[in-house]
Amino acid sequence: MGPVRGLKKRRKVEKKPAENGSGCGSGSSEMEASVDWWDEFSKRITGRHSPQKDLDNFQSIFKMSRRTFNYICSLVKDHMMAKSRNFTFTNGKPVSFHEQVAVALRRLGSGEALLTIGDLFGLHHSTVSQMTWRFVEAMEERALHHLQWASNETEMTEIKSKFEKMQGLPNCCGVIDTTHITMCLPSSDPESKVWLDHQKNYSMVLQAIVDTKMRFRDIITGWPGKMEDWLVFQGSNFYELCDKGERLNGKTLVLSEGLEIQEYIIGDSGYPLLPYLVVPYEGKELPESKAEFNKRLSATRLVARRAFARLKEMWRIIHGEMWRPDKHKLPRIILVCCLLHNIVIDLEDEFQDELPLSYGHDEDYKQRICGSMDVKGVVLRDKLSLHLSGTLPP
Repeated sequence: MGPVRGLKKRRKVEKKPAENGSGCGSGSSEMEASVDWWDEFSKRITGRHSPQKDLDNFQSIFKMSRRTFNYICSLVKDHMMAKSRNFTFTNGKPVSFHEQVAVALRRLGSGEALLTIGDLFGLHHSTVSQMTWRFVEAMEERALHHLQWASNETEMTEIKSKFEKMQGLPNCCGVIDTTHITMCLPSSDPESKVWLDHQKNYSMVLQAIVDTKMRFRDIITGWPGKMEDWLVFQGSNFYELCDKGERLNGKTLVLSEGLEIQEYIIGDSGYPLLPYLVVPYEGKELPESKAEFNKRLSATRLVARRAFARLKEMWRIIHGEMWRPDKHKLPRIILVCCLLHNIVIDLEDEFQDELPLSYGHDEDYKQRICGSMDVKGVVLRDKLSLHLSGTLPP
């Protein structure tokens, strides 16, 4: 995972993911306890008194299944319960652990104001803020294993195979793209100008590498939205590892006798053409083989657009304009939203199947061109173009 500005270094060992994502604390006793808290909690939201209807309403409120919710609780419980601070509703009743997680997820998922969330659940807005932040810290501590590069050759081989099945690109390991998290900042504040991007929005950039399942494999965030995509990439840990030969360094693939290609990722024209990063050909009247290559590259890159659109739709705290956010805390909130996004995918949550596929995440942002080309990158792209057109020598 790339650097996240504002993320503190952690010394503790992260929890390993449970096999097949099934270790979600869903034993009978925990399940009964969670049903009890939800029965009471749902009445605060809806005012209804039918437990069955309230249970049916769970997914619409939290955008995930009960199984996924319980798994998230199992991840953060030790860290959150270790804190000495006890929270109470405005009526003086203690807020249970499950209720704290529910409030934090509602805040991140809805993007509603602290006052709105507080009124909904019967909490002071400062309590909502503190509970959300406690949850964010716990996720940073316990859930980072849900956002990582492929850990072994078998996993990477599967990723490359799925990319090849999409549009025929062999040995492709991911798609890189960028989105903007927009903010509402006071124009009178001189410090706000740092965050003013090319579209005249105040924004923070999130750059990610995505696999075929729309899972984030590497991210970098925290930089002003006006930074060019290629500059953000060059400031990433991923770029540094690639330049050292420590990333995208797996098996080369033989296309034909004497012609091999190494592992690579693909991006749009906002990135440089490198020995491990392939971007489209530029120009309006391209030869058929190059035009076809661009078409396939564009179709494959849609997976990143869908991932960003899904991220912002699911976790609406980073969708639209955030009201004067803390620029030191915002990158950590973005990270946790990415972790939650991946957890829903890793647990194969059935709720994600109900969500429509969308491609819009930066509709108002125009494509910017980098234009930088490395000679080895040119050779790699030409090899791929010839391979896809069927004109490589045998």
